[in-house]
Amino acid sequence: MTGYIGPDGQTRCNWAGSAPEFLDYHDQEWGFPVSNDIRLFEKLCLESFQSGLSWRTILNKRDGFRAAFDGFDFQKVARYDEEDLDRLLNDENIVRHRGKIVAVINNAARALEMVDEEGSLAAFFWSFEPKPEELGLPQTQSTSGSSVALSRELKRRGWKFLGPTTIFAFMQAMGMINDHSEGCTMRKAVADARRRFQRP
Repeated sequence: MTGYIGPDGQTRCNWAGSAPEFLDYHDQEWGFPVSNDIRLFEKLCLESFQSGLSWRTILNKRDGFRAAFDGFDFQKVARYDEEDLDRLLNDENIVRHRGKIVAVINNAARALEMVDEEGSLAAFFWSFEPKPEELGLPQTQSTSGSSVALSRELKRRGWKFLGPTTIFAFMQAMGMINDHSEGCTMRKAVADARRRFQRP
């Protein structure tokens, strides 16, 4: 199977070689399972900002997003007011899209509600982990039954800007799916990490 050959001579997913900053993200983050609520909330927010844009744009601005949104601590973001909204709309280090910024503030409040109701964001999101039979070959689909169901449930609970495609990308990145290509050297590492992972 063809793929990107990294500096170490090992094959990676093709997309890992499409920008210099992608290799570390691919090898160290993408697909490894996450149970930390702050990281899960951050990734949901960044995936919603990516809608209509490239992931490279978002990844390059990730530090700016983290600084602007208090490290995506949703307890803090949920308290943002009009002054914070104006600050964010004038912050050149993030994507200044009013609808998406307002959605993050709204979703932070919904995240607090979810923690109260479910115990943690992780417990809720991992309950939607896709079954192997609903997944095709790696990187051949952009939604799944689970991503549709999770998106629908989030919408019912008042979350914004999180459609099935955005949710599927979130699942790929946060390790709910091992979507590394069959020939990728990281596929086994992610499979091992998922096997060891304690589901919340």
